[in-house]
Amino acid sequence: MLALKQALSLVSMKTLGGWSPSDETSLVAWYKNQAGITLNGADVSEWSDSSSNSHDMVQATASEQPLYSAGELTFDADDTQNLQTQSQISLTGEFTIGMRIRPSSFNNVILADNTTSNEFFKFTASNNIRIKIDGSTVNIDLDSGTFGNDYLVITRNASNVINLYHNGTVQAVTPTLVGTSDIDAIGVRATDVNPYAGSVWEIQIYKTTSTALTANVNNRLSNI
Repeated sequence: MLALKQALSLVSMKTLGGWSPSDETSLVAWYKNQAGITLNGADVSEWSDSSSNSHDMVQATASEQPLYSAGELTFDADDTQNLQTQSQISLTGEFTIGMRIRPSSFNNVILADNTTSNEFFKFTASNNIRIKIDGSTVNIDLDSGTFGNDYLVITRNASNVINLYHNGTVQAVTPTLVGTSDIDAIGVRATDVNPYAGSVWEIQIYKTTSTALTANVNNRLSNI
């Protein structure tokens, strides 16, 4: 009989055909839908990185492990549920970050650094996302509507201009933000504050951006 807390590995994956994040040499980390999940009962103790860089996200504390069901990780902010990596992600220049998510409340962090302060991507309101890098902050409002069951792509180009794509549509607000974006956690920032509430299906992180990459990321996420 399996012990209640025995880890089970889920290696199933959803094949979308054509382009894959692993085709990109600029891929930094890929928390792939329905892949790399290790379970502790019904909860996630690890979401391994499907890139070759081993930025595996883990959580040893059972009460802080998000719930898993059919490719969906659900984070409970009341229990400060989060995943963290010991392998630091640092984006010094261009980047592209894609995610399939559904936040259920706001003033909550989706990606951040839990060991370095002032590094995060946070939903501050139902129509606003705040990005903080090296202590500098920009806010991007949605052109219309609110965050829900969405796919989002955030890019920074060579001129340090930030673009937000909401369900494939680029938003009008395009601030500039320089510095090194540090990431070592999904769902919490330094130290253990603003925990994420809601669902996550996939996260992709790249160290470059381009029109083609943005289109491919949006297309994949739209099909999850």
